[in-house]
Amino acid sequence: MIHVLAFYLFAILVVSSGALTILSRNPVHSVLWLILAFFNAAGLMILLGAEFIAMLLVIVYVGAVAVLFLFVVMMLDIDFAELRAGFVSYLPFGLLIAAVLLAEIILGIGLWSVGPIELAQRAGPVNPELSNIQAIGGLLYTHYIFLFEAAGIVLLVAMIGAIVLTHRARGGVRPQNIAKQNRRRPQDATRNINQPVGQGVEL
Repeated sequence: MIHVLAFYLFAILVVSSGALTILSRNPVHSVLWLILAFFNAAGLMILLGAEFIAMLLVIVYVGAVAVLFLFVVMMLDIDFAELRAGFVSYLPFGLLIAAVLLAEIILGIGLWSVGPIELAQRAGPVNPELSNIQAIGGLLYTHYIFLFEAAGIVLLVAMIGAIVLTHRARGGVRPQNIAKQNRRRPQDATRNINQPVGQGVEL
């Protein structure tokens, strides 16, 4: 009974937070509602026994993506009135996407009502004594180690590409010479003079 109550509590909060994410007029409030939706979705994953996915939702989506959205929205000077003015022009495309998602949900519910999917015939055997995280880690670092390393290389190349594209040489800026700074002596930085009384300082 407690599991059923927890499921309905998390499910209602996820749906409500998702709706408020879309309907909120303030983008900052939308991001905060999105974070709440991620937390409740993580709670649903814990109820299903998929604690690894729940951890990913909290660490990756809440800790990185949603917080990054929040900082971008708060730091950039965005004209929200201008963004709302173009809402009507995007309404047909939004309705099309909503219709496609609704059709997929109806199709999924219809296929689920026909009969359960036998995952045991497709999935690899898993030791029932292992936890979810241990089973995923065992498969990830044994059978799929090369794919895992390839994904890391792709992310590394993407990060280097983003740095190269954003790092541009700007004119009118004094470059930093680290070797010259390290060779600088105290007598090169200061000068001791006997300043006469009544005269200004020479710069």
